[in-house]
Amino acid sequence: MSLPVVSPSGLRLSLAGHLEELRRRLGISLAALLLAVGLCLTQAERLIAWLAAPVQAWLPYFAFFTPVEPLLAYMKVSGLAGIVAAMPVILWQLWAFIRSGLTPRERSAGLLFVWWGSLQFAAGAAFAYYVLLPASLRLLLRIGEHYLRPMISIDRYLSFVTGLLFWCGLLFELPVLLVVLARIGVVSPEWLRQQRPYAMLILVILAALVTPTTDPVNLCLVAVPLALLYEASIWLTRATMRLPAPPDG
Repeated sequence: MSLPVVSPSGLRLSLAGHLEELRRRLGISLAALLLAVGLCLTQAERLIAWLAAPVQAWLPYFAFFTPVEPLLAYMKVSGLAGIVAAMPVILWQLWAFIRSGLTPRERSAGLLFVWWGSLQFAAGAAFAYYVLLPASLRLLLRIGEHYLRPMISIDRYLSFVTGLLFWCGLLFELPVLLVVLARIGVVSPEWLRQQRPYAMLILVILAALVTPTTDPVNLCLVAVPLALLYEASIWLTRATMRLPAPPDG
């Protein structure tokens, strides 16, 4: 059987079409990002007040040590909030660009990662803000409270809070990652059960790296939910394996 012959002009046309589509997808993503950053810039003061709410009981005002630090704080918050707000559009444009080259099985796994992954990241960030951040600040700001007074710059505080929200959101992607890997046949529920002791050790280490303090209470606040997420991942992968896989054709 003879192989199909593709002319150089046809190859150039196909490549030009892909590049044009990539340019269009990037343009839509950039426009969504700029629009989201612009809108968040108008709400920067409210966003900073929301991020500062957990520390207001101990620190009613922030300090700044350079004339441009307040402006940089507004721009940092607006940029990060804009990225979060535009992320659904960016992820969808990325998905729309690559899905044509994937098999049906890979498409189902990728779409699951896009939507469920976004929800899990939001859940992790919410956990960090409403649970971990108040507990950590309560401990940290009471150290030496009889002879020390906190004076925290707005830039340092925003870096601390946004870093904590980001890493907790990333750790909460664990079930999504394991279910996607199971869906495409890389891992199985039996393998995950066998690796449970090693997984728990790794999760405790990750919790220690993310937790701002070294006390066991805050460590457990992160490690226990991660362990529960791992156990839920085993159950979810077992349920996923029972679902019919899309045909690869």
